[in-house]
Amino acid sequence: MSYFTKATFLTSAPSISHLSDFDGMEVAFAGRSNAGKSSALNKLTRQNSLARTSKTPGRTQLINLFELDERRRLVDLPGYGYAKVPLEMKLKWQKNLGEYLENRKCLKGLVVLMDIRHPLKDLDQNLIYWAVDAKLPVLLLLTKADKLKSGKRKQQVMMVREASMAFCGDITVHAFSSLTGIGLNEAENLLLDWFEVPRKLDASL
Repeated sequence: MSYFTKATFLTSAPSISHLSDFDGMEVAFAGRSNAGKSSALNKLTRQNSLARTSKTPGRTQLINLFELDERRRLVDLPGYGYAKVPLEMKLKWQKNLGEYLENRKCLKGLVVLMDIRHPLKDLDQNLIYWAVDAKLPVLLLLTKADKLKSGKRKQQVMMVREASMAFCGDITVHAFSSLTGIGLNEAENLLLDWFEVPRKLDASL
């Protein structure tokens, strides 16, 4: 059993000002609207409805916190980019996202989710540059990998890995599918390292 199955919903907040200080560790999931953040969190935690999913882009409107233990949390951030919502609301979400990334001291790593067929859009690159400037490790998960055949999937991963070298940061790239589990073990192992979870603890669950 995976350590991440322990995840439980903790709270939702409209902005960082509504979050209490935390002296533990948080790893945040971010991505364009409909990139598959909530589905990836559900796959990681083996819970079908931990994070709310929808075929409608932009359903994650709040900062959602999930507790693993008293020292470790996963965070589902509002999607950025396209969403069929009023511009005022879209700008508010992006402001909340920016405030969390810039001011949350307990943030230990950032998972950026991108559709493997459309990676590294401008907003994705802006987010990666911010994380590198903040000296945060970044995991780029290329979601919906099941939609490509093996050869094309590997080609896309190699392309993104080569492109990510230009960011000059601690960046890892993996294909990922919330349907088939492609890349799940690789993502888990990296997050365990970020969270400093002893492998004996993970193996004992």
